[in-house]
Amino acid sequence: MTGSDYRYQQLESWLLQGIQEQRWHLGERLPSIRTLCQEQQLSKATVQHALQRLEAQGVVEARPKAGYFVALKPDTVKAPRSRVRIEAPRPVSVSDLLLDIMCRSAAFDLLPDLHAGDLPPGIVALNRAIGRSLRRQRGDDYQYYDEPAGALALREQLTLHYARRGLTLLPEWLCITPGCQNALFLALMACCEPGDVVAVESPGFYGVLQLLEQLQLQVVEVPTSIQTGMDMDALEEVLERWKVKACIVSPAFATPGGALMPVAAKQHLLALAERHDLAVIEDDIYADTALGNVPDPLKALDTGERVILCSSFSKSLSRDLRLGWISGARWHRRILHLKLVTQLASSRYLQQGVAEYMADGSFSTHLRRQRHELRERRDRLIASLQTWSSGLRVSVPHGGLAVWVELPEAVDTLASYPKALEQGVVITPGPLFSVSGQFHNCLRISFAHPWEQQRMAALNRLPELFADR
Repeated sequence: MTGSDYRYQQLESWLLQGIQEQRWHLGERLPSIRTLCQEQQLSKATVQHALQRLEAQGVVEARPKAGYFVALKPDTVKAPRSRVRIEAPRPVSVSDLLLDIMCRSAAFDLLPDLHAGDLPPGIVALNRAIGRSLRRQRGDDYQYYDEPAGALALREQLTLHYARRGLTLLPEWLCITPGCQNALFLALMACCEPGDVVAVESPGFYGVLQLLEQLQLQVVEVPTSIQTGMDMDALEEVLERWKVKACIVSPAFATPGGALMPVAAKQHLLALAERHDLAVIEDDIYADTALGNVPDPLKALDTGERVILCSSFSKSLSRDLRLGWISGARWHRRILHLKLVTQLASSRYLQQGVAEYMADGSFSTHLRRQRHELRERRDRLIASLQTWSSGLRVSVPHGGLAVWVELPEAVDTLASYPKALEQGVVITPGPLFSVSGQFHNCLRISFAHPWEQQRMAALNRLPELFADR
């Protein structure tokens, strides 16, 4: 730096050099404006001007009430390719490997036995709200069942929550379920019969494949972009060739790669549903994990009562909560009856506690805090993945809890699973997200948990395991 440089230019160069030398890593927070003012003996205006110049270059990004962070440039990351072929409908057979992963509680963690860290403030507040609800039990309340639709207070809070996303619901249009998986189960039972064909995303949610297998339904896989979701032209081809009874989609940050369906594609989907008399089952479970603006649900565009909305708190709040919901459109009365037959009722006090948690603003506060944490974890994961090999491709989701990684063609992630277990690491191989044997060189990696030293070490062991194959 020369003496003629402006002070903000000197600071800009110093920060840029620090980022290039990885003094601050991708996704990491830079020193605060106050710290920079004190350490560099600069005015607040000078520091802000330097940071704003770096932001304009895309080097850093400002996050409200959080500071400046080293920015991820999506154009520097190669996106996974969509290579699914359209095949005839078939019965579903889910790999036993999925049961092994679930028994290890490893669906979203490389090291499920780590259990490090304290409870987040949002979960502490949730536990207190549920505890208060339980302490208010009186008399013989424990002798009575909740109504099949679920606690009115929780359904009212959910309608307010969706109103902020552009969807108008009435409490009577909602039914509380023990999770999103159960909501999807009720939706399929309501609109399908054994032998019917259901269209799904591919790669897509393996939990849906489990349900289709249990309900003796056939599946047709529709090519799905990791960036924009289900290919509507491919779906149209499928609907022209076969009689499809229902279509399951996750428009907001679909697993495994966090795809976000554009509005035009949503409109195309609803038009196809009308033309082919199709039930559309919307899995909305990841919407509240948005790293920016939360997208409107597909159901907000539904004028034909064809979209069955399913979701839960398991990805945005707590896996252990086991509270979900469903809005069943023209099938809602049947869904209520099926809930009564299969589950009977939900815990009133659990629902009341969550309703209070939402009503006092604690849920909104939790989501704001979670978005900052998830963005940092996503960026740190992608930064580490970019060091693996030049042939690697990875999704850059703007929501959800995982990225989809495409490795060189020679890699077989399914064959690598037992070797990873020997190292104490649990991976989620790509073939689990399809019934057609594709995605052998892909895997899903979650950023739901903090990247402690042990978890990062486990991540960094994976390239050697894949190379050994």
